[in-house]
This record gives sequence, structure tokens and C-alpha cells, in this order.
Amino acid sequence: MSLLIVKNISMEGPGILQDILNENNIEHEIVDLDARERFPDPGKYSAIIVFGGHDSANDATEKMTTELKMIKQAIDAGIPYLGICLGMQALIKACGGSVHANDVKEIGFRGEDERYYSVNILQEYIEDPLFNGLESTLKIFHLHGETVKLTKYMQLLAIGKYCRHQIVKVSEKAYGIQGHFELTPEMFTIWIDNDPELMELDRKKLENDFELLAEEYHNIGRKLFSNFLKIAEII
Repeated sequence: MSLLIVKNISMEGPGILQDILNENNIEHEIVDLDARERFPDPGKYSAIIVFGGHDSANDATEKMTTELKMIKQAIDAGIPYLGICLGMQALIKACGGSVHANDVKEIGFRGEDERYYSVNILQEYIEDPLFNGLESTLKIFHLHGETVKLTKYMQLLAIGKYCRHQIVKVSEKAYGIQGHFELTPEMFTIWIDNDPELMELDRKKLENDFELLAEEYHNIGRKLFSNFLKIAEII
């Protein structure tokens, strides 16, 4: 069986993950829900990765209700799952948690204090296999205005300053990450050219930050995605 990659918006693709898949000749299928493609039966896949988008997990649309149903089906079947941004919020919603507005929107590389956004892995979870080979503090790119409330059965693995719930674990092989570690330079340009909230920021500053953080950001992204693929026993 192959890996299923689900896009909630066409411009948010696998990015850095795609390089890893190509290098390891990993069979995968990409479904674009934004292009009205159907979320397939998760039971046909060895693992699922769901990326972000402009929807809310609270939307009562056919797209989102179907997505939540399929995610719940995947988790109940024990299929390894990784959700990014909306993919993380949909995971929590599908499994009994809730999604609500965060106190502040996290957009770009820097917070209100002009410091880089980062996530801090809680000490008791530093040995989780998702974090193998990583430091306890990870710089991250954000593009969200909502956050989640976990059930008592879910684990909060890493926290942030402006949005506490940054990396979560719902079951043995089901994870969610609130921010983005998948951006390539090409994707980043597309995002800042097209996303309304990014277009409101200082473009030159965004580009400078991306350039300054490029190597560190790329290495973190490769580690996280590779670690998940190992958890899913794909590589």
C-alpha cells in the first residue's frame, strides 16, 4: 500500500516531504480536495499525511465533514497519521477535541515580540520517536488563527509562546503539528505571492528571514518527516 497525501488547498503541497519520497522511491498518491478530488478510503493506504488550508475544522461543508469522517476512520483503524496546520486541527476535531480561535494569529516567522516563532518539546516527550535527532527547541513557520482543545486521552508534546498546542499526539502513530516545516523556496514564493495574510506583511523581511533560517528549517523538516515515515514503517 502507498502513502496518501491530502491537500486542503492546492498551493500547500508536500514540499520538503516530496524530496524524501523521491529519494526513497516511496509510492504515494496526492489528493487535492481544493480541486474537488475525493478523499479516498483510508484503509487502502499505509499512512496518511494531511496538509493545511484556509478552511476551519468547524466548517459544516461537505468537504470538511467528509474529511473529518475519513480521518476518524483512519485513526480507528490504527493507520499512521500526520496532520499539518488544518490537518492537525481536523485530527483533534475528528477524535473528540475541539477547535477555536487562538488569542492571536500566528503569521510568518516572527511573533509580536519580533522573535522567531519556535516550539519547545516538553521534557517528558523528548524521547518520542517523532523527535529523534532533534533539539528541544525548533524554529517554525506559522499561518493560522485557530487552535485546539485536547481530550484527556491526547498528549501535548510541544508548546509555543502565543499558541500553546503546537505538536500533539492522539494515538501511538497519530500526530499533529500546528505549524509548517514543509516549505521549499519555491513553495515559499508561491505562498507570499498568493496568501492574503502573508501579503499584508513586509515581503522583504519574510524573504530575509527565510534565507537566514533556510538550512536550520530544512534540516528540521527533513528530520520530522523522515521520523514520521519511520514510525509508519514506510522507510
